[in-house]
Amino acid sequence: MSRTGLWDSHAHLDSDYFTDDRDELIAKIGEEMEGFINPGCDETSSAFAVQLAEKYDFVYAAVGWHPEELAGIKDEHYLDKLAAWAVYPKVAAIGEIGLDYYWKENEPKEVQKKRLLEQIDLAVQFDLPVIIHDREAHGDIFDIFRNEVPNGTRAVFHCYSGSLEMAKELAKRGYYFGFGGTSTYKNAAKVREVLAFVPDELLLFETDSPYLTPVPYRGKRNNPLYTELVAQNAALVRGTTFEALAAQTTKNVKTLFNKIK
Repeated sequence: MSRTGLWDSHAHLDSDYFTDDRDELIAKIGEEMEGFINPGCDETSSAFAVQLAEKYDFVYAAVGWHPEELAGIKDEHYLDKLAAWAVYPKVAAIGEIGLDYYWKENEPKEVQKKRLLEQIDLAVQFDLPVIIHDREAHGDIFDIFRNEVPNGTRAVFHCYSGSLEMAKELAKRGYYFGFGGTSTYKNAAKVREVLAFVPDELLLFETDSPYLTPVPYRGKRNNPLYTELVAQNAALVRGTTFEALAAQTTKNVKTLFNKIK
């Protein structure tokens, strides 16, 4: 057992923000934590995530095309690349995939929905969970998971930002929720309301490194070691202990991402 007993279920250590100290930082993470999952956002970052996972025992990869990167897809052969990766022992999920209506220069909504469903279908084919990005697209995401995603599909809603009502419906369907630095922000009462509600068995912690750094380091580069701050805050919000949450969320990581042993 590591010092914290924690997993970071979502961190982008492939980012250029880590170019100067990546190996040193990952070595430290290996001493302090159980491990982390590195999701890809396109072909290049997914390939990098796979390389990291193959280099470090405690690192796992996810592969996929983020909704901000869909313009880079020229044909349907991108699914063949995902399928080739999906069989790797250290590829634990398809992601980060989803819908993003915040950036107007992203692909049209119908294109985003099409690519999301294609990647979910592939994940189901390979019995992998999906890591879902949902930014200002709550209604469409919910409709897709309610009406078009096969029953039994495993999913985590990364950096959950939807309503409590939506969370209750997703929880009924057994979907997981990732909480990170935003849950520590002063103006994030809605996020903490959902954090207080989520059933123990559906809770995950994450950092989304290098982004969304928790208090008191907000504004600086995030990294998986700050998962501890997220968990400490969650213990206060949920009225439990850090140790109990560390044990529970580690169990949840291994249940959802069942390639992790």
